[in-house]
Amino acid sequence: MEYRQQNQPGCGGCLLLVGLLVLLFGGAPALLNFLGFLFFSGLLGFLLLIGAFFAFSYYIQRRVSTYEASQTETHNRFVHLLVHILVKMAQADGHFTRAELATMLNFFQYSLHYNQDQMYWVKQLIKDARNAEVEMDELLREFRSRFGYEPRLILLELIYQIVYTKSPVIEQELQEARRIAAVLGISAYDQRTIEAKYMYGRQQGAPSTAQAEEKYYAVLGLEQGAGFEAIKKAYRKLSMQYHPDKVAHLGDEFKRVAEEKMKEINAAYDYFKKKFNGS
Repeated sequence: MEYRQQNQPGCGGCLLLVGLLVLLFGGAPALLNFLGFLFFSGLLGFLLLIGAFFAFSYYIQRRVSTYEASQTETHNRFVHLLVHILVKMAQADGHFTRAELATMLNFFQYSLHYNQDQMYWVKQLIKDARNAEVEMDELLREFRSRFGYEPRLILLELIYQIVYTKSPVIEQELQEARRIAAVLGISAYDQRTIEAKYMYGRQQGAPSTAQAEEKYYAVLGLEQGAGFEAIKKAYRKLSMQYHPDKVAHLGDEFKRVAEEKMKEINAAYDYFKKKFNGS
């Protein structure tokens, strides 16, 4: 016979026993006083709980307000639009699941390295975005009018990064990422370069030399077999587009995104320099 651990008895029976004893030794008035004590104790506990909730909410709001005030308007608007765009993408199927929320929070916490105050802020932005009635294209038009080409590339890079955190990749979200690139005015070359990088990044296990070379071509936005002159031209173009100084005004976290992108570009270029003996 399978052993099952017994649950500890509740206090409901004990409370009833105490009530009976109060009635027995003190009569009805004592019982009424006892019940009144229980009622007001419960009411006080409830009010204290409500007070603690509002106090914590106020504390969080103060932390969020302090953090927002410490950042530039450009940074705050960039993150505001980024969060709203990501939420609209997640809501494309009419739902916003807990898994999608967890993916988004993990993205900000682990990919952008947000601290506790920043995460409080992001959670508030996500809550606002879920209730907002603004359309995706309106958000994209505002983003395009406010930010130059390099910040738009960073936005698209982040969108693809979160799309490819899901396994398998949701085709509807992939199509939406491509549409977003078009609305933002991203060139087909740059869009393909970003998408190819994440597509090759999903390969399982240690890549072979051929697979690594395919990825390096993809990072540079080139077809396989491109010559070293084309590689140098692509490298110079991407180095200018993703130079960290061009997005430093967006905030440190997005400057780090550009720095990581430059590491990938430099790694690809170094590989081909060795392959072609620096010709």
